[in-house]
Amino acid sequence: MDERSAGEQSEQLPRRVRAGEFLRRRVRAGASRVRSAVVPALISAVCAVGAYAFAQNVLGHDEPLFAATAALIALGFNRDPKVRKVFEVAVGCTLGILIGDLLQAVLGQGLWQAVVVVFTSIMVARFLDSGAAFTLQMSLQSILVVLLPAAEGGPFTRSQDAVVGGLIALVVTLLSPRSLHKDTATGLRELYRTITSVLRDCAEAMREHESRSAWMGLVACRGTQTDLENLHKDVRNAREVATYSPTKRGMRPELDATAVTAEKTDLAVRSLRIVARRVITVIDSAQLGEEGMRALADWFDEAADAASILGRSLSEPKTAGRHRSLSVARDALGSAAAQLDPAALGATTLHSEALVMLLRPMMVDLLEATGASHAEAVSYLPDLA
Repeated sequence: MDERSAGEQSEQLPRRVRAGEFLRRRVRAGASRVRSAVVPALISAVCAVGAYAFAQNVLGHDEPLFAATAALIALGFNRDPKVRKVFEVAVGCTLGILIGDLLQAVLGQGLWQAVVVVFTSIMVARFLDSGAAFTLQMSLQSILVVLLPAAEGGPFTRSQDAVVGGLIALVVTLLSPRSLHKDTATGLRELYRTITSVLRDCAEAMREHESRSAWMGLVACRGTQTDLENLHKDVRNAREVATYSPTKRGMRPELDATAVTAEKTDLAVRSLRIVARRVITVIDSAQLGEEGMRALADWFDEAADAASILGRSLSEPKTAGRHRSLSVARDALGSAAAQLDPAALGATTLHSEALVMLLRPMMVDLLEATGASHAEAVSYLPDLA
């Protein structure tokens, strides 16, 4: 019995350790979520209560719950709510309540009327928008209207409350302080880390005459598609806020430049995928001598250094500092681009010459990502005889 008890205790100890570690992870994760939720929670609370108070004190509505609920639903619970999303949800809430008010005024109140209201709301929502969230908001608001007691202020009082809640959510979204450059800067920084890493992988592959590193770089480069899509989405959202927000309109020229940078970075990554595949072909087919392999390996290292500078420049928080850093990055990229002559790099075979020629448009895209014009970017390339 004593041996069995000792064995059970020894088994329980690791379970307790695992349970304690699990609880600690949950507490840390929960604390992290709470810290990140402070600002959006405060905005949501102020927005909901403000909409309720406005409808009650300014419009004179009695218990305008739909103003608070419409504001909360429209605002959502995002760290940086998107203008278009807030507007769409606000419209969905208002339409749902309006349909409920209209049908209730015509059909009266009851269970079969509720079925008609919800069915009609869903059909209208599907006609207007393909999103499931939009349909859910309209149907939810409409069934609440038809099942709850009628408003004392008249049949369309709740529709007015929904309009108030949606408008307040939209105003809060437009005026809430935020850095429009933050998300795009983070996305660009991560992308250029990958670009730098892939260029280093290509350099190592050519230096070691081993295509495995280039394959790893190619896989990493292919994995950037989601990052690129998220980057374009962040740029669109930031430009959207700058277009409609009176406090952010001065950022539109800067965001337009960021949009160009994102587009050129996307093109450069697409070119880099082709370059990595060509590096693999050159190595596996032994299409380049030792001197040429060493020269191209050194070039890839230099290009990686320049891409790293560009990535750090694009994530600079201050506009003046970013412009200075971009100038340094442009010079570094221009120096690498100026070497892209197949003969100068020892690329004398068909495959190796094709590799150098593929590097030229990639470097033009990277140079344009710094803010250079197309003509200026092309001027860095050496003339080919």
